[in-house]
Amino acid sequence: MKIILVFLFIAPLAHSATAEKDNSFFDSGASPETKSRFAMLDDVRILANGLLQLGHGLKDFVHKTKGQMNDIFQKLYIFDRSFYELSLQTSEIKEEEEQLRQTTARLQINNEEIKNLSQEMNSKIEDLIQNKIQLQEKVWGLEDKVTKLAIIQPSMQETEEISSLKAFVEQQDNHIKQLLKIVEDQHVQLDRQHNQIMELEDKLNHIELQELTENSFTGEQTEPEASPFPVHNTTALIYKSDGAVPDCTALYSSGMQSSGVYTIKPNGSEAFDVYCETKFGSSWTVIQNRVDGSLDFNQSWDAYTNGFGELNEEFWLGLNKTYSITKQGDYILRIELQDWKDNKRYIQYAFSLGGPETDYTLQLSRISGSIPNALPEQTELRFSTADHDMDIINDFNCPENYLGGWWHSECEETNLNGKYVAPRSRGRLDRRKGLYWKPKKGRYYLLKSTKIMIHPTDLKSFD
Repeated sequence: MKIILVFLFIAPLAHSATAEKDNSFFDSGASPETKSRFAMLDDVRILANGLLQLGHGLKDFVHKTKGQMNDIFQKLYIFDRSFYELSLQTSEIKEEEEQLRQTTARLQINNEEIKNLSQEMNSKIEDLIQNKIQLQEKVWGLEDKVTKLAIIQPSMQETEEISSLKAFVEQQDNHIKQLLKIVEDQHVQLDRQHNQIMELEDKLNHIELQELTENSFTGEQTEPEASPFPVHNTTALIYKSDGAVPDCTALYSSGMQSSGVYTIKPNGSEAFDVYCETKFGSSWTVIQNRVDGSLDFNQSWDAYTNGFGELNEEFWLGLNKTYSITKQGDYILRIELQDWKDNKRYIQYAFSLGGPETDYTLQLSRISGSIPNALPEQTELRFSTADHDMDIINDFNCPENYLGGWWHSECEETNLNGKYVAPRSRGRLDRRKGLYWKPKKGRYYLLKSTKIMIHPTDLKSFD
């Protein structure tokens, strides 16, 4: 404001100085005092021009600074809003954790009650067993007496004793019925508590899926003989066998003892290529291989029947080809798993695979392994896909909701053909659509790679 006032004061003076300078040409005889005054006015005019330029520079600087401050205020507003939203989300997470803690505490109390009830029930069962033993001894004595009665006429005292024993037997029978009713009620209560615990485990597992990379096979039995999982093997050799061999094991016996892609011809089937993996002094036929998620396993029924993928990378051999191999004899099914901490586990089953008329029904019986079983045993499991699901449970299509074809049973959450999910994925993970191994009474294992292989149980079956 002071600068503007100086400009207003100096401007008329500068104008007047210019006019007087013009008149100086006509008044060359002016006095020295007048000339000195004109010189001072010239200096004032130069100063006024300098101050005017300075004012313009200050004005530009003020406008630029004002724009920068507006940008800073806008960024601060966005930051405050983001911080507020983050605070709300943090509060919601804390509330959910507190609810889960409270539920866990309640279930622990219920577990203690169940434990006490179980001990009481066991005590009653022991009493019942003792009563049963005593009753059995009395029954044996009664049988001896009845045998004697068949020979001689019983006395009055013996008749009364028989009536007393009969009444005692009836009393014990009623007591047994009451105990059985108590046991049944206890079982119902135990089932209810078990369902509550399972629901709590599901909630906890849903939250823990945010940090599934912490889940690993560490601490469980190791598998010293397992071979490393293969990565992309673009240099694997492809062999063509002149003779008709039924599977990879027969190829190994014939001298082909390197892992790679070979051509086999099972009995009664056309020839096709398979990947043979050499391990444990033999060769296994690989029917499924997943290593990096480069292949989408959410395929149609026809794709799963005929096979898809590259045998040197990720692939599914095909149900029809697998069936043509396994119908030749008895085979072992081996599943190898690797988590995201590069821990490796395996499990082996004796199994049978039905043909296309049974939807390639699978039956399993665990033989050995270094991880808890997660697949139903001694149960007929039909293979199904999103477009070919024969067993829709409660209008819930397992392949459609879990992604990928598999031998589903009551929509269990173990699916080695599910969506490939990496721990680095942001947001909450849907455990139903991931590549998981989930024992019935255990946690979820998010898998990095899987492999399914078969091998005959009798090496002489093809001799």
